[in-house]
Amino acid sequence: MNKNIEPLFTPWKIGNLTIKNRIVLCPMGGTSLFGWMEPHHLDKDACDFFLDIAKNNVGLLITGIAPLRNLIGGQWLYKKKSVFKKLKPYMDEIHKTGAKLFVQLTAGFGRSFSIPNNLAPIIKNKFLSCLLKPIINLPYLCASPSKLPSRWLEGYTCRAIRKNEIKKMVYAFAQTAKLCKDAGVDGVEVHAVHEGYLLDQFTLKYTNHRTDEYGGSFENRYRFAVDVVKAIKNVCGKDYPVSLRYSVVSKTIDFCEGALPNEKFIEIGRDMQESEKAVKYLQDAGYDMLNADNGTYDAWYWAHPPLYMPQNCNLEDVSHIKKFVNIPVVCAGKMEVEVASKAVENGLIDAMGVARQFLTDSHWVTKLIENRIEDIMPCIYCHNACLTMAHYKGVANDQKMQDSKHMSRCALNPTTMDGGKFDIKPTKKVKNIAIIGGGVGGMEVARIATLRGHKVTIFEKSNQLGGVFISAGLMSFKERDRKLLEFYKNQMKKLNINIKFNTTITQNDIANLKNNFDEIIVATGATAKKLPIKGSENVIDAIAFLNNPNNIGNNIVIIGGGLTGCEIAYELSLQGKNPIIIESKNDLMAVQGICLANSSYLRDYFKHHKTQIFLNSQVKEILSNKVIINVQNMEISLDADTIISAIGYTPAPLISKDKHTHIVGDAFKVGNLRTVIWRAWEIAKKL
Repeated sequence: MNKNIEPLFTPWKIGNLTIKNRIVLCPMGGTSLFGWMEPHHLDKDACDFFLDIAKNNVGLLITGIAPLRNLIGGQWLYKKKSVFKKLKPYMDEIHKTGAKLFVQLTAGFGRSFSIPNNLAPIIKNKFLSCLLKPIINLPYLCASPSKLPSRWLEGYTCRAIRKNEIKKMVYAFAQTAKLCKDAGVDGVEVHAVHEGYLLDQFTLKYTNHRTDEYGGSFENRYRFAVDVVKAIKNVCGKDYPVSLRYSVVSKTIDFCEGALPNEKFIEIGRDMQESEKAVKYLQDAGYDMLNADNGTYDAWYWAHPPLYMPQNCNLEDVSHIKKFVNIPVVCAGKMEVEVASKAVENGLIDAMGVARQFLTDSHWVTKLIENRIEDIMPCIYCHNACLTMAHYKGVANDQKMQDSKHMSRCALNPTTMDGGKFDIKPTKKVKNIAIIGGGVGGMEVARIATLRGHKVTIFEKSNQLGGVFISAGLMSFKERDRKLLEFYKNQMKKLNINIKFNTTITQNDIANLKNNFDEIIVATGATAKKLPIKGSENVIDAIAFLNNPNNIGNNIVIIGGGLTGCEIAYELSLQGKNPIIIESKNDLMAVQGICLANSSYLRDYFKHHKTQIFLNSQVKEILSNKVIINVQNMEISLDADTIISAIGYTPAPLISKDKHTHIVGDAFKVGNLRTVIWRAWEIAKKL
């Protein structure tokens, strides 16, 4: 083990409970031990996930949120006692590893409940909403401290929660915690004075307009959270550990608008002055630990930081509030191991909170201890599978139902929470496999096929591996993409995969390949779509720009406001350039699969930096130094030193698939890393 990280591997205490090291698996939606959208049960996938991590040297595991009531059906968890009887022997297995486990319990979501877009017409219709209540009670799930606008569904006002409903929740917290304790669970975490969830909405002035004992004064606003911990302690005893998921500062400017790092703004949520008071108040009420970061759903990128956010983005604020409490404080948010270790050594925090990296590589702590850093597959903060809750103008949560039911998957690792579907099994017949193209798709097929026992040869036309991912990783904020590429290159070397560089396969070579290999994998990528517009010869595509970003001038017009176009605009803005985005839809990144944490950061960035954006716009003509667009029947001429097309790509498979020829990556269907890698696994496991 590197000496620089030794402080992370020292014991610490939460109350009277000793934790063996200072790495904490933070809770994630979809990793509840009791199921997510199904009726309450002991979820085998979640159990396997946590036990695997416990066996790999993690000190404390905190499960994903367990709703006090089923989302579907509305049954109370504490009434399902059979679940907790099954939990007890599982906890015995966890404890054999030396790890400790807390169960996170949630009061709910309030205005932050991500209303599925296909249910939006129902919740807006009182009759249909009432009719559906026995199955899914949407008004209850959205119930907030006061009448508030939904974060997800424009034009919908969430109803105010009733006092009797609060009392029932407080009671349910206590009864469920007692069942957890009796089952051998080491502690519970209350969800949450954090991220703009229901308990947090009570604490914040901009979301709590109540005039009863739960609104108004500081003490009233924090009453719900205080009532919860007191009720738990009353039933479980004062020594039973209760953690609180906590946001230090809300980082919120307005409804649906967050504050960017280092931005000067007027806080409408919890500011640092109130937080200094709140943490002491919550500690004195009985909370034994703060599991902390920043943000609300209006500033969601602080709690779920995408690749655009700085590393260790919450450390400064979290370490500050530790000065005001005597209980341990955990910091989460793109934490770097050596930075966290130094912070622990200096007493700035007590432990390092990590979540998504465990989805990507559940053994990363063991590899860290064994100094096998190069074998850790890095999380790239893409949210392409773990959190695909997308939102844009006119659409609520545009998430596929399959993703809603199976959150906390991983774009880079299909085996995570998959029920064994993607387990790597040795092949019964060793085959010679040719892979045309050494991009991520080609390399992933090569890696999995080799691990299964096949013999693989990659034919790569250039002198390096990576394909289009090399170009994508050139943007300054994509250091994790570059780390992922290095991971793949190292795995190719470790597995001794035969790679033939500078080898272009043409149609004339196919017959020879088929004679010499049992299976052929086509991973030849995609080609940029051409603009069917007069003057399109004056345009360069996104990849051409990324490969040669020099001498582009200051005013750059980007045609296409999808993720690629927006990321290019963001990169240009970071360089001090003047990007202009043209998009035909009514919002930027108006597609499924782009997490709101990612898209809202970019939208807020463009708003705060006054980036020119033309929505509902069509390009009429392109000149050498101008783009003529039509916006609401008005013609506008935009000066441009460079014009970049980011309108998408078309699959470019070298050959068609047949019984022994398989197409992967963008050559199969243009998508993102999730579609590329999951498709690669599907093919590799069948070879």
